[in-house]
Amino acid sequence: MNRDRSFEQRAVFRRNGTSGEEARSRSRSHCLLIMDEYPFPKVKALFVEDYKPLLKSVSKAIREVGWVVDAAPDGEEGLWLAENNGYDVIILDLMLPKVPGLSILARLREKGNATPILILTAKDAVEDRMKGLDMGADDYLVKPFFLGELMSRLKALVRRSYNQKDPIIRIGNLEIDTSARRVRRGGQEIEFTAREYALLEYFARRERQLVTRTDIWNHVYENYGGAGSNVVDVYVGYLRKKLHLPEMPALIHTRRGQGYVLQEEE
Repeated sequence: MNRDRSFEQRAVFRRNGTSGEEARSRSRSHCLLIMDEYPFPKVKALFVEDYKPLLKSVSKAIREVGWVVDAAPDGEEGLWLAENNGYDVIILDLMLPKVPGLSILARLREKGNATPILILTAKDAVEDRMKGLDMGADDYLVKPFFLGELMSRLKALVRRSYNQKDPIIRIGNLEIDTSARRVRRGGQEIEFTAREYALLEYFARRERQLVTRTDIWNHVYENYGGAGSNVVDVYVGYLRKKLHLPEMPALIHTRRGQGYVLQEEE
């Protein structure tokens, strides 16, 4: 089910003369159904590459690990996306049409954009590697490459950007094993669905930071359905219910009119 279909469904509500409240109710149910079909990705990547078969295959691999990816076929679009969206990591080819990869790298770093950038290129000379890294790239991988190595490097960059060398995130007595996707609190294991787990990890990587509903829609769920929906509140409620164990403090706190914060009460 895609976005066009959901828009078509809302148009049917209007054509049939359904009341506004009933239409909103049906729309919420429709969106919850979509949430059941599509799990939350937890990391958002940008891949800028002009060779379309590679752009397609790597983007597919990124999505298969549960991440969101924006794919840009040229440097101009890639630069625009990088400057107007928040990403956890950027994969950047160097020999791009319209705007070269090094120009994109230089522009982002000049503007203070510190998003981790991995250069993925056929330029394998030592001088090219040194230049890319000296200009602010965080990693450099030469084509051809093993897809597994690329994904391992990307995961390492994301962990590093959140100061997380250990794959286990600990917040008070909450322990999240991001490698095994297992969660314990006070030594007691808690079962989560894939959607719930990914949303929890998104919060955990931003401990003590305000996360708005718009943040979740834009970053975690690719803006599907609109930030005004109560679907975010519903799924946050699921997390709260499972994390709330007897005689243990709350972890997810609502900032009325702003969003949510995950932290252990002091």
